[in-house]
Amino acid sequence: MIDGFDTDAFVTRTLAEDMGQGGDVTSASTIPAEARFTATMNCREEIVVAGICLAEAFFRRLDPAVGIETPVRDGERVPAGTVLMRLEGQARAMLTAERSALNTLQHLSGIATLARRYVDVIAGTGAILLDTRKTIPGLRLLEKYAARMGGAHNHRLRLDDGLLIKDNHVAVNGSVEAAVARAKAAKTGLQVQVEVDRVAQIEPALAAGAERLLLDNMPPPVLREAVALVAGRVPLEASGGVNLDTIRAIAETGVDFISVGRITQSAPAVDIGLDFALI
Repeated sequence: MIDGFDTDAFVTRTLAEDMGQGGDVTSASTIPAEARFTATMNCREEIVVAGICLAEAFFRRLDPAVGIETPVRDGERVPAGTVLMRLEGQARAMLTAERSALNTLQHLSGIATLARRYVDVIAGTGAILLDTRKTIPGLRLLEKYAARMGGAHNHRLRLDDGLLIKDNHVAVNGSVEAAVARAKAAKTGLQVQVEVDRVAQIEPALAAGAERLLLDNMPPPVLREAVALVAGRVPLEASGGVNLDTIRAIAETGVDFISVGRITQSAPAVDIGLDFALI
């Protein structure tokens, strides 16, 4: 299971949402109670797998005796046609659990697959791909888990994970220096990261005690200037305007990290199917 995530509660909520008060009325009306199915779940495109244990949990909840074989593990990149899961059990239970299992696996594997594409593009540059807090409310732990399965590193999980001073915080305080000074005075024990959108803000931020900089929406020439100016004094993260076409040039500027919100915010679901056969 996924560390820190309440799988049982998630399965309960998801099935309740899908089944409503009356349950799967179609399967109950058309499938004999004693009917049994075998099923094969496979991907119809190359994917990075994420969430296979969750998909399994949906089937086990409705048929605890279901037989399940999972030839793949989360984090594996597999070609189109790969069998992800084989099942044997109660037909009604499988049909009722099918959509919840597939939706979850398709969504999380979509995130992992997209993350791996970004990681592959920047391979060899030394830059590390980060995700962001741009996640669906209630699904952050799952979506960040999927990003890790694709090779990304998690940035902040929550607002209490680190101090990130952004433009609005600076605006309220009047300057980068004032915002950093106030954050340092709070003595939270957390690393203080500061967003800067122009090179002129870098030295004031460092002089005030910034321990990491977020270089926001800077084109590669400006990023290279920032990297040269900082000269390794603090880690540098680039963010804003990053996509598969631009990330390589950003990584080659020498920044340490690149954060990409679209990994979790805009990843398309992958194509996974489940084919049944009556025993």
